[in-house]
Amino acid sequence: MATATVSDTIAVEALSGGFDLYLTLESGQSYLWTRSDGEMYTDRRAPEAWYRTVVDGVPIQVRQPDGSGGDLEWQSTADADPLVRELLRLEDDLEAIAADAPDDPLVQAAYAAHDGMRLVDDPPFGTLISFICSAQMRVGRIHGMVSTLAREYGDAYALAGETVYAFPTPEQLATATEADLRDLRLGYRAPYVQRTAEMVADGEARPEDARELEYEAAREHLTRFVGVGDKVADCVLLFSLGFDEAVPLDTWIRSAIAEYYPDCDQGSYAETSRAIRERLGGRYAGYAQTYLFHHLRTGAVDA
Repeated sequence: MATATVSDTIAVEALSGGFDLYLTLESGQSYLWTRSDGEMYTDRRAPEAWYRTVVDGVPIQVRQPDGSGGDLEWQSTADADPLVRELLRLEDDLEAIAADAPDDPLVQAAYAAHDGMRLVDDPPFGTLISFICSAQMRVGRIHGMVSTLAREYGDAYALAGETVYAFPTPEQLATATEADLRDLRLGYRAPYVQRTAEMVADGEARPEDARELEYEAAREHLTRFVGVGDKVADCVLLFSLGFDEAVPLDTWIRSAIAEYYPDCDQGSYAETSRAIRERLGGRYAGYAQTYLFHHLRTGAVDA
């Protein structure tokens, strides 16, 4: 028997700072959603397309058919309004966050160019694996890897006549061998993914335990997972564990430091991280980082 579909709309005009679904989900923060037209991370908007994911056994799809500024539609097999608001951080006071950003030309230009982009709050395990896969990879390739893992090892759910795949649980992913994952073109990341899934499945360590720690201790906690260095740990903290001060020092941010903030380069990751966090506004530095990352990656910054 088909499961009934529940639908509703969230009024974007009621959200502080507005909301842009495309920018939020295709800005390099999340790889746990898919797009119904199969064109996610192709740098092309498709307002009529649905973005789909599964969280705790609940399949969800969302879209913003009138484009940025238009109301957000969602469909699920349950009342998913609270979950949609949580995943897309619709309760964030985006106006206040933008107002709190430093009076810096590059940061201000990034906020102005990508109005309505919010941080995501993705499930920790899927985020951890996603960013282990991210090393030396373009965003589209990362998304392809993560989607393949969901199709191969995750559960399938029916929603509005379509199939939506959940990212595998630690126990499901731990059944994969290194050879299996290499066959899925994970390359040298295969043993990292296999061992990390095994660690979580066996109860050796859990990424969500970092939530209870102070920021730098939380980052250190995450580096115990195989294939996780400081940058990947910062991504997990920022996009799934609520550490809005985290600033992942990826290639784009390091380039920005070299060109615009050279005094923040303190040699080590830890010291440079502290310096750039302070420059980008402290408690919401991760928001500023995400805007800068997308601004630089998409070439929106002036030459």
